[in-house]
Amino acid sequence: MNKKELRTKYKTLRSQLSNEEVENLSIDIANQLLELSIWEKSYYHIFLSIHQKKEINTEFLLNILLGKDKNVIVSKSNFEDNTLQHFLLTDTTALKVNSWGIPEPVDGIPIPEDKIEVVFVPLLAFDQSGNRVGYGKGFYDKFLAKCNPNTLKIGLSFFSAEEEIENVTTADIPLDFCVTPTKVYSIKK
Repeated sequence: MNKKELRTKYKTLRSQLSNEEVENLSIDIANQLLELSIWEKSYYHIFLSIHQKKEINTEFLLNILLGKDKNVIVSKSNFEDNTLQHFLLTDTTALKVNSWGIPEPVDGIPIPEDKIEVVFVPLLAFDQSGNRVGYGKGFYDKFLAKCNPNTLKIGLSFFSAEEEIENVTTADIPLDFCVTPTKVYSIKK
Protein backbone atom coordinates (compact mmCIF):
# COMPACT_ATOMS: atom_id res chain seq x y z
CA MET A 1 0.00 0.00 0.00
CA ASN A 2 1.05 3.59 -0.51
CA LYS A 3 1.26 6.27 2.21
CA LYS A 4 -2.17 7.76 1.49
CA GLU A 5 -3.88 4.35 1.69
CA LEU A 6 -2.00 3.48 4.89
CA ARG A 7 -2.84 6.85 6.45
CA THR A 8 -6.55 6.19 5.86
CA LYS A 9 -6.35 2.58 7.08
CA TYR A 10 -4.53 3.34 10.33
CA LYS A 11 -6.50 6.48 11.20
CA THR A 12 -9.61 4.29 10.95
CA LEU A 13 -8.07 1.48 13.02
CA ARG A 14 -6.96 3.92 15.70
CA SER A 15 -10.37 5.61 15.82
CA GLN A 16 -11.93 2.23 16.62
CA LEU A 17 -9.86 1.79 19.78
CA SER A 18 -11.61 2.58 23.05
CA ASN A 19 -9.94 5.00 25.46
CA GLU A 20 -9.29 2.04 27.78
CA GLU A 21 -7.58 0.11 24.95
CA VAL A 22 -5.41 3.15 24.15
CA GLU A 23 -4.31 3.34 27.80
CA ASN A 24 -3.61 -0.40 28.13
CA LEU A 25 -1.74 -0.62 24.81
CA SER A 26 0.28 2.48 25.72
CA ILE A 27 1.33 0.85 29.00
CA ASP A 28 2.34 -2.30 27.07
CA ILE A 29 4.48 -0.18 24.72
CA ALA A 30 6.17 1.56 27.67
CA ASN A 31 6.94 -1.85 29.21
CA GLN A 32 8.39 -3.09 25.89
CA LEU A 33 10.63 0.00 25.78
CA LEU A 34 12.13 -0.98 29.14
CA GLU A 35 13.60 -4.05 27.39
CA LEU A 36 15.67 -1.94 24.97
CA SER A 37 19.30 -1.07 25.70
CA ILE A 38 18.76 2.68 25.34
CA TRP A 39 18.73 3.90 28.91
CA GLU A 40 22.39 4.95 29.21
CA LYS A 41 21.76 8.06 27.09
CA SER A 42 21.01 11.52 28.53
CA TYR A 43 18.83 13.46 26.04
CA TYR A 44 15.49 11.95 24.95
CA HIS A 45 12.95 13.60 22.68
CA ILE A 46 9.33 12.63 23.28
CA PHE A 47 6.14 13.66 21.53
CA LEU A 48 3.17 14.76 23.60
CA SER A 49 0.05 12.89 22.55
CA ILE A 50 -2.92 14.28 20.64
CA HIS A 51 -5.62 12.55 22.67
CA GLN A 52 -8.48 13.22 20.24
CA LYS A 53 -6.50 11.37 17.52
CA LYS A 54 -6.02 8.44 19.90
CA GLU A 55 -2.24 8.62 19.71
CA ILE A 56 -0.16 6.50 22.03
CA ASN A 57 -0.28 7.99 25.50
CA THR A 58 3.35 8.92 26.10
CA GLU A 59 2.69 9.87 29.73
CA PHE A 60 3.84 6.38 30.80
CA LEU A 61 7.09 6.75 28.86
CA LEU A 62 7.53 10.26 30.25
CA ASN A 63 7.25 8.86 33.79
CA ILE A 64 9.95 6.28 32.98
CA LEU A 65 12.27 8.98 31.63
CA LEU A 66 11.72 11.26 34.60
CA GLY A 67 12.15 8.32 36.99
CA LYS A 68 15.51 7.60 35.37
CA ASP A 69 16.45 11.30 35.73
CA LYS A 70 16.83 11.85 31.97
CA ASN A 71 16.74 15.16 30.09
CA VAL A 72 13.39 15.19 28.29
CA ILE A 73 12.96 17.30 25.17
CA VAL A 74 9.56 18.35 23.77
CA SER A 75 8.77 20.33 20.63
CA LYS A 76 6.79 23.29 19.45
CA SER A 77 5.44 23.18 15.87
CA ASN A 78 5.88 25.92 13.30
CA PHE A 79 3.11 25.37 10.75
CA GLU A 80 4.47 28.05 8.38
CA ASP A 81 7.49 25.92 7.43
CA ASN A 82 6.56 22.56 9.03
CA THR A 83 9.52 22.55 11.41
CA LEU A 84 9.90 21.82 15.10
CA GLN A 85 11.65 23.85 17.78
CA HIS A 86 12.87 21.80 20.76
CA PHE A 87 12.84 22.67 24.45
CA LEU A 88 13.99 21.01 27.65
CA LEU A 89 10.98 19.91 29.71
CA THR A 90 11.38 21.18 33.28
CA ASP A 91 9.13 21.56 36.30
CA THR A 92 8.42 25.14 35.20
CA THR A 93 7.73 24.45 31.51
CA ALA A 94 4.29 25.78 30.64
CA LEU A 95 2.40 23.62 28.13
CA LYS A 96 -0.44 24.83 25.93
CA VAL A 97 -2.56 22.84 23.47
CA ASN A 98 -2.25 24.36 19.98
CA SER A 99 -5.04 24.63 17.39
CA TRP A 100 -4.17 21.12 16.09
CA GLY A 101 -4.62 19.57 19.54
CA ILE A 102 -0.89 19.16 20.20
CA PRO A 103 0.36 19.98 23.72
CA GLU A 104 3.43 22.19 23.29
CA PRO A 105 5.83 24.19 25.45
CA VAL A 106 5.07 27.91 25.44
CA ASP A 107 8.82 28.60 25.65
CA GLY A 108 11.80 27.33 27.59
CA ILE A 109 15.42 26.29 27.27
CA PRO A 110 16.12 25.54 23.57
CA ILE A 111 17.95 22.30 22.78
CA PRO A 112 19.73 21.82 19.42
CA GLU A 113 18.90 18.70 17.38
CA ASP A 114 22.49 17.42 17.46
CA LYS A 115 22.35 17.10 21.25
CA ILE A 116 19.34 14.72 21.19
CA GLU A 117 20.39 11.07 21.50
CA VAL A 118 17.04 9.24 21.30
CA VAL A 119 13.87 10.33 19.49
CA PHE A 120 10.54 8.61 20.12
CA VAL A 121 8.74 9.06 16.82
CA PRO A 122 4.97 9.27 16.36
CA LEU A 123 3.51 7.45 13.38
CA LEU A 124 0.39 5.98 11.87
CA ALA A 125 2.05 2.98 10.18
CA PHE A 126 5.50 1.52 9.53
CA ASP A 127 7.03 -1.26 7.48
CA GLN A 128 9.61 -3.97 8.10
CA SER A 129 12.35 -1.75 6.64
CA GLY A 130 11.72 0.98 9.21
CA ASN A 131 9.90 3.36 6.89
CA ARG A 132 7.02 5.23 8.51
CA VAL A 133 3.85 7.05 7.64
CA GLY A 134 2.91 10.08 9.70
CA TYR A 135 0.27 12.72 9.07
CA GLY A 136 2.06 13.85 5.90
CA LYS A 137 3.44 17.28 6.79
CA GLY A 138 7.10 16.18 7.05
CA PHE A 139 7.78 17.66 10.50
CA TYR A 140 9.65 14.60 11.77
CA ASP A 141 11.59 13.89 8.57
CA LYS A 142 12.95 17.47 8.64
CA PHE A 143 13.73 17.14 12.35
CA LEU A 144 15.41 13.72 12.07
CA ALA A 145 17.52 14.90 9.10
CA LYS A 146 19.10 17.51 11.43
CA CYS A 147 19.89 15.02 14.20
CA ASN A 148 23.26 13.39 14.72
CA PRO A 149 23.58 10.26 12.49
CA ASN A 150 23.94 8.18 15.69
CA THR A 151 20.65 9.42 17.17
CA LEU A 152 18.34 6.46 17.81
CA LYS A 153 14.97 6.78 16.10
CA ILE A 154 12.30 4.70 17.83
CA GLY A 155 8.78 4.55 16.42
CA LEU A 156 5.82 3.78 18.66
CA SER A 157 2.83 1.96 17.19
CA PHE A 158 -0.31 0.21 18.38
CA PHE A 159 -0.14 -2.03 15.29
CA SER A 160 2.33 -4.46 13.66
CA ALA A 161 4.56 -3.71 10.69
CA GLU A 162 3.30 -3.60 7.14
CA GLU A 163 5.31 -5.64 4.65
CA GLU A 164 6.28 -2.56 2.61
CA ILE A 165 5.33 1.09 2.15
CA GLU A 166 5.32 1.59 -1.61
CA ASN A 167 6.09 5.27 -2.19
CA VAL A 168 9.05 5.93 0.12
CA THR A 169 11.34 8.81 -0.93
CA THR A 170 14.91 9.80 -0.09
CA ALA A 171 13.50 12.48 2.27
CA ASP A 172 11.97 9.74 4.45
CA ILE A 173 14.21 8.96 7.43
CA PRO A 174 13.92 5.28 8.50
CA LEU A 175 13.56 4.15 12.09
CA ASP A 176 16.12 2.10 14.05
CA PHE A 177 13.41 0.40 16.11
CA CYS A 178 9.66 0.33 16.25
CA VAL A 179 7.91 -0.74 19.44
CA THR A 180 4.40 -2.18 19.53
CA PRO A 181 2.47 -3.55 22.52
CA THR A 182 3.69 -7.09 21.75
CA LYS A 183 6.97 -6.76 19.84
CA VAL A 184 10.11 -4.72 19.33
CA TYR A 185 11.13 -4.46 15.67
CA SER A 186 14.86 -3.97 15.28
CA ILE A 187 15.47 -2.54 11.82
CA LYS A 188 18.49 -3.94 10.01
CA LYS A 189 20.23 -1.40 7.79
